[in-house]
Amino acid sequence: MNSFWDGRTALVTGAGGFTGRHLATELKRRGAKVRAFIREGSSSDFESAIEIFSGDLLSDDDCHRAMQGMDTIFHVAAVFRRVSTTTEELRRIHVNATEHLLRAAKEAGARRFVHTSTIGVHGGLKVDRADEQGEFSPSDDYQLTKLEGEQLVSRLAPELGVPYSIIRPCAIYGPGDTRFLKFIKPISRGMFVMVGPGEVHGHFVYIDDLVEGFLLAGEKEEACGETFIIGGMRSHSLNEFARTVADICDVRRSGIRVPVWPVYAASVVCEKICKLIGVEPPLHPRRVAFFTKHRSFSIAKARRLLGYEPKTDLETGMRRLILWFRQQGYMHTILVLVGM
Repeated sequence: MNSFWDGRTALVTGAGGFTGRHLATELKRRGAKVRAFIREGSSSDFESAIEIFSGDLLSDDDCHRAMQGMDTIFHVAAVFRRVSTTTEELRRIHVNATEHLLRAAKEAGARRFVHTSTIGVHGGLKVDRADEQGEFSPSDDYQLTKLEGEQLVSRLAPELGVPYSIIRPCAIYGPGDTRFLKFIKPISRGMFVMVGPGEVHGHFVYIDDLVEGFLLAGEKEEACGETFIIGGMRSHSLNEFARTVADICDVRRSGIRVPVWPVYAASVVCEKICKLIGVEPPLHPRRVAFFTKHRSFSIAKARRLLGYEPKTDLETGMRRLILWFRQQGYMHTILVLVGM
């Protein structure tokens, strides 16, 4: 059966990262001619069939050269959050670079520009199963500048006549990424500390499902001018998440709980001290927010307009991730007591 992507050309920015790499690889598997835009000085081990473009997203010239001959653009690049990262650094990539790419897409006559935002633009939710129309409440500079980036796309792309779609991924996980290691490792040792009651929900998306959401947004005419939340089948309480991981690891949950306020206070102090001495904090307010901010979203719009249907439930996805952690030797390294 022929794929929509057979013979098409696709540019993937941020292709050196977890999501971008998976997306570029799947596009190639489906027959697309893929150009992977990676940061200057970055190394890449893509197969030879994927063209590597090493450049600077803040350079008009690099963006125009990267865009030449490209049919579809998947803008996935983002700044990794570090304590030393300034708001202006975030804004340069999330907003300024996005404008460079949009204008280059206009000149190249691209048929679709798929932009990556984040569900973080909604902040902590006051309702269950919020949709794309939910209020914005970014809680840090990363989320704020991602919101500014998607608002730029929704304003500028129509002015330029560039067909676009915006994707807001839920919390991404899967083999090849270590973000959930700080949650999973202590559970596997029976020493996880739950901050607060554990009843807030998180909404997660397995990498294969997210990639499918990107591809559908790049294919479907119904996606033009629309924003989509791409997540797993449903959200899960942190207690349910911890219980699932413990069952997979065949261990008893520790049952240890601590109140939020002293951990949050410690995180604020920790972050300030670490900023002064120039090191990444082992505990910071964003990590504590994982235990306090409710995130449960509706994927009904993506189902209705894109035909999106996640195939990987939480238990299956976590089994694959934990197996990969074990294969990589991550489950035998130093214990971290506080989760995500």
